[in-house]
Amino acid sequence: MLKRGKAGAPGDCVLDVRLWGKENGLPSPYPVVCHLLDTSALFQELWDVILSDETRSAVAGALGLSAEQARSVVSFWAGLHDIGKITPPFQAQAPGAYEPVRDDPAYVNAPGAEGEKGFRHEIASHWSLYSLFSQAGYPDDGRLMHRSVSHQIAQLLGGHHGLFGSVLKAKQAARASDYNPGLGRSGWAEQRQVHFDELRRATGASAVPAGGLPAGLAVVVAGLVVVADWLASQASVIAPRIPGPGWSGTPGEIDAHWRGALEAASEVVEAARLGRAEFSVGDFGAMFPFTPNSLQRDLVEHLPTMIEGHGPGLVLVTAPTGDGKSEAALFAASLLGRAADARGLYFALPTMATADAMLPRVEAYAAKALSGERALRLLHSMAWLSSPGGDDCAGVSGDQTVGVLSAGHETAVEADSWLRGAKRGLLAPLGVGTIDQALGAVLPLRYNVLRLLGLSDKVFVVDEAHAYGPWMHQLLVRLLEWLGEMRAPVVLLSATLTGRTAGSLVDAYRRGAGIREPSGVVPRYPGWLFASGASEVVSPARGTKTDRVRTLRVSHRPVMWDALESAGAPVLKGGRRAALREVLAPVAAEGGTALVCCTTVAEAQQTYRDVCAAFPELAASPGGVWLLHSRYPADERARITAECEAAYGKPGEKPVSVRSASVLVATQVVEQSLDFDFDLVVSDLAPIAQLLQRAGRGRRHRRGRLGRPVWAAAEDEPALVVLDPLTVETPRPPRSWGAVYDAGLLMRTSRILQERSPGGVAVPDDVQRLVDEVYEEEFVDRLEGAAREELVRLDEERLAGEAAERHLAAWTSICSPADVKGDLSKLSVREAGVTQDLLTTRLGADSGRVLCLYQQPDGRTTLDSHGAVVAPGGGRWGLRSAELADVARRVAPVPGRWLRGGEPDTAVPRGWGTHPSLRDLVLLDMVPAGVGCWVCSYGGYTISISDVGLEAQ
Repeated sequence: MLKRGKAGAPGDCVLDVRLWGKENGLPSPYPVVCHLLDTSALFQELWDVILSDETRSAVAGALGLSAEQARSVVSFWAGLHDIGKITPPFQAQAPGAYEPVRDDPAYVNAPGAEGEKGFRHEIASHWSLYSLFSQAGYPDDGRLMHRSVSHQIAQLLGGHHGLFGSVLKAKQAARASDYNPGLGRSGWAEQRQVHFDELRRATGASAVPAGGLPAGLAVVVAGLVVVADWLASQASVIAPRIPGPGWSGTPGEIDAHWRGALEAASEVVEAARLGRAEFSVGDFGAMFPFTPNSLQRDLVEHLPTMIEGHGPGLVLVTAPTGDGKSEAALFAASLLGRAADARGLYFALPTMATADAMLPRVEAYAAKALSGERALRLLHSMAWLSSPGGDDCAGVSGDQTVGVLSAGHETAVEADSWLRGAKRGLLAPLGVGTIDQALGAVLPLRYNVLRLLGLSDKVFVVDEAHAYGPWMHQLLVRLLEWLGEMRAPVVLLSATLTGRTAGSLVDAYRRGAGIREPSGVVPRYPGWLFASGASEVVSPARGTKTDRVRTLRVSHRPVMWDALESAGAPVLKGGRRAALREVLAPVAAEGGTALVCCTTVAEAQQTYRDVCAAFPELAASPGGVWLLHSRYPADERARITAECEAAYGKPGEKPVSVRSASVLVATQVVEQSLDFDFDLVVSDLAPIAQLLQRAGRGRRHRRGRLGRPVWAAAEDEPALVVLDPLTVETPRPPRSWGAVYDAGLLMRTSRILQERSPGGVAVPDDVQRLVDEVYEEEFVDRLEGAAREELVRLDEERLAGEAAERHLAAWTSICSPADVKGDLSKLSVREAGVTQDLLTTRLGADSGRVLCLYQQPDGRTTLDSHGAVVAPGGGRWGLRSAELADVARRVAPVPGRWLRGGEPDTAVPRGWGTHPSLRDLVLLDMVPAGVGCWVCSYGGYTISISDVGLEAQ
């Protein structure tokens, strides 16, 4: 098949269609040239459908080409991604297809070349494409490879399996086959050249770029290459396009295949739902079935003019809980999206529960405000439970009847994951999910470019921007730099954001957009500000009115800390238990609702028992006392949350009355995005921002005089009782709190409460001042003697800890776009141990996951204590979808220290498969231990589960 002239010049070669690109599960091998053509055609369709006019123009401008030339050239590059398959190690993976090539004397291999399995085809693409581009006349710097356009494109295409290779050394690149026997010798290089030339001819990519791509555009192109490759690798795309007998890859046949690939591409992309949503509505009234409040009205009146005059950019909204920030964000997203020609939006939230709650609101908004492709995805680690059409098996080793067909099993798994799972999620035009799904874009994880691509042309909305610690904040800063580089509009929302934090977020976005001057922003509360991504304009923060001015009546109660005393222990005067009995007595006697917010799960469980013991009639009544925390099995926590939403949620259309006496004992899970309304809020001491968040659950909705008990009739004067363990006798937080909160912030908050309690807190006027005040350096000057010295020491510890976490963020994250400097491997280089789990566990939250298996008296093992659901046995292909869902819904988080030491035979059975939700899951064999209680021994702990959730001793 391979013909050579006397001189052996590459121009004398004939394309060899025996070289295969796809083979596994197909009736006959699919020539690699066909896959290259299919991928180029799909990339061209994605270029037309996904990218905005502005992005296409930016790519063309960077390359120094016309728009049409850039389209042809970049789609040509996309097809070249798999040219590294024209190598002995790859071709040898299909012995039957390889045999005639191996026996052809035109192909010469170095000894052992076929066994170079570590020399993967994407690595071969990187090495071989550098010289191919250089020989084609692409700009090349033979001395500084990272400045070479030829090398940048080769490195970009070599990253199509999600990781970019290191910059090649000039000396080695010049003699690539000497350093890499897997490239093959005579014959192999000529075939790579002829495939390169034929693809270039067919795609019309004769133009030569004058320059390379900046970092933001490089990741967009790299991400599109991955998508085009995955789409082109589907069985439904390959099967009808397998050439018939006698097909020899002549120029005419190549052109015919190219035309067919172009004709099929639009249907493939449309079926994948990878189109563009259009922000077609700009009127608030057309988006939402209510008139705008003061905050929303101010955005309606002023934001359009700012965007029209200065282009899209970033909007920061700061307002109290319940002031309509979500609708304000969606309205701002519509204006920004229209101005930027964005293809959709992603709404990022701090938790899975808040993401689940936001999904229907975004869906309703999209139905009214958007047109075009409105595919909406819920994105978090457990979203698959509610996704239709999921895999029937939990294992990844089963028979893959849809998705990618390739000799490499890894490719099949990855492509199927894109079609159905997390890797594809951010590519959908619309998304709602947890913030970690977006922050993964700036971790050096495989396929992080897909996340960057998914966010590059969307409006990015971040709710609860204040809710992240220093290292998560630093990752958000890095992500905003990338979004600024890619000119993606951003909306940030917060109820309690310090001025320093606000400035760091705004400045990061501007820095990415090339604006180095600090913004000097000073947020207003409530209010909003706008920072242009196209100019240096930053609007002064606009203060807005609130439709509900309130005075928070704070009762500051210094107490002795006896939260973990048993319910039957004597109640000490001046203790926390005595204070709780006092403040909850009106609830039990006269009706109404109260929230008691605790610092730890263990204290919440014991407080629940104590409240039940103190008020037995209340505990005996339906819904009298509830307990809500994170240490329940997922289905039980979901049930309790739903019942609490019914009990404490927004009143409906029916006439309201005083609610029956009810107390919810909870942890911090109630702080964010749960629309609860209590007549009284009681909280253990916490930093001022958290206390204000909790106070926002007090008398949140208008219930009127008939809807509140007499003791809570003043709806605009909600009550917050703070139980403060910091006393003269015990100036440090309880040891049981561990490192939940910074001790210095607690000391500062305690002092502020002492000073503020008599006059109350004006909401919203005092909120921003209090949030900033607790961090002021001059705060220590209010104290004297030992107290001052102690706070100075605690502040030093806090600042050192924050610096360490920022260092961790720098250690885990990719570099800023300005620091890429032509070397895409900086997006893939990572220290050992950096995984997605670092994000979801917030780098060191000491956590584990358990599944309780109940050993019934009749010998059965069940997933529930009642014995109704038998534990599945699994099988060759893992658990089926219904079985996997039964297991996943019953998983519970626990502290990691409970699981140290371990026990034999507690891992997931092999027959259950390898679904990500089963990773690191520990099985606990529970036996009965009294009414409603089950126990097991694990390591050095006795772990129990009962109506208060999981506990350990």
